[in-house]
Amino acid sequence: MLKDILSITGKPGLFRLVSQGNNMLIVESLDDHKRLPVYARDKVVSLADVSMYSTSDDVPLREVLKNMLAKHDGKRCDIDAKKASSAQLYEYLATVLPECDSDRIYPTDIKKLIKWYNILVNAGITDFDEKEDSKESEDKAE
Repeated sequence: MLKDILSITGKPGLFRLVSQGNNMLIVESLDDHKRLPVYARDKVVSLADVSMYSTSDDVPLREVLKNMLAKHDGKRCDIDAKKASSAQLYEYLATVLPECDSDRIYPTDIKKLIKWYNILVNAGITDFDEKEDSKESEDKAE
């Protein structure tokens, strides 16, 4: 599921990949469901490729999102990331990613994580298992 969810530099929110064309992607905003083209010059990152720094190995974003989902019982995160202090943000991150590397994770990263989680929950996307992504890839390959 996270493989088709994209973050696009310069555009707020998250987007679902709808279609691919010549040198462009057609994406749909998870917030307002508007469709728009994204061209090769835009930096696009799939959420399946994102990971967070930890003191041991990098932790895939899907694991952090699963921890957040369990912590909040499938509901939105009630932390106001805009008003929270850096100490509060790091304290929250330590509850969902205990081995986080606070030297390499910035408060803006934690704010973005909370924002992305809330967008995904609002859109009804709460299945963050890797099995689904790999199964979809296998189905497309056949």
